[in-house]
Amino acid sequence: MSEPLRPQYERLLESLRGYGANYREFSRRFAAWLGLHSTDAEALIEILGAEERGVPLSPARLSERIALTSGATTALLNRLEQAGHVVRAREHTDRRVVTLHSSAHVQRLADEFFGPLADRVDTVMAAYAPDLLERFETFLTDLRGAMDAQLAAGPPGPPSER
Repeated sequence: MSEPLRPQYERLLESLRGYGANYREFSRRFAAWLGLHSTDAEALIEILGAEERGVPLSPARLSERIALTSGATTALLNRLEQAGHVVRAREHTDRRVVTLHSSAHVQRLADEFFGPLADRVDTVMAAYAPDLLERFETFLTDLRGAMDAQLAAGPPGPPSER
């Protein structure tokens, strides 16, 4: 990193950290608003987001996304299903494949909660040219790839004594 670019680099990383903190705070507030544990709300947000992208999650994929064991994910899904927030479906020709779907009721609640934020985000994004958004999307994809690679590499050895 060249020295003249370091302040911009630091500002950008700080903004990304702030975005992450705000995302977690919205998730926490959504959980409180629904009367759910934060992990249950995090799972629900993952399920809703996957459906919105047209690629419903399996329980195993959800487990990876929220970093829970398969047993803990099963217990979480049982709670969400019992509350009427999630439905498990066997839509695939292989009936062993289970996909997760949000109920219409919780979709309405999510729209009510996140709708005002979505409107604000739409307004912000509309202020930027499509080519700039495309470049930013590429940057974020590359940044996430670097982070995924480091996570896959695992932590360094034990901390050294200083």
